[in-house]
Amino acid sequence: MKNIILTAAALLAITGISTVKASEIKAPIAITLNVDSTQKMQQDSTQKVPVKLEELPAPVTTTLKADAYKDWKATDAFLVTAADKSQYYLVNVAKGTEKAFIKINKDGVVVQ
Repeated sequence: MKNIILTAAALLAITGISTVKASEIKAPIAITLNVDSTQKMQQDSTQKVPVKLEELPAPVTTTLKADAYKDWKATDAFLVTAADKSQYYLVNVAKGTEKAFIKINKDGVVVQ
């Protein structure tokens, strides 16, 4: 009787191990990126182009120097063109260890 129980337990253990191996993924999943004709990557029909901080329009720079943002230091900026062709500047800012971003249109108005 002991031998039958031990044999049954061994069979269950072997079956459990082989079931785990059967569920392994054999082939990696491929991820495809959409690339337009100018070789810029797009996501959700928006384009994000890096802009040097010194090349930001004067109204955007003025907004960044305003009292509300004077303690924040601009680290980098991007010109974002949305699917509806509207544009704004996405400016990453930092204050100590805090990091944030500000969306500002070409006229210097903060966009929500």
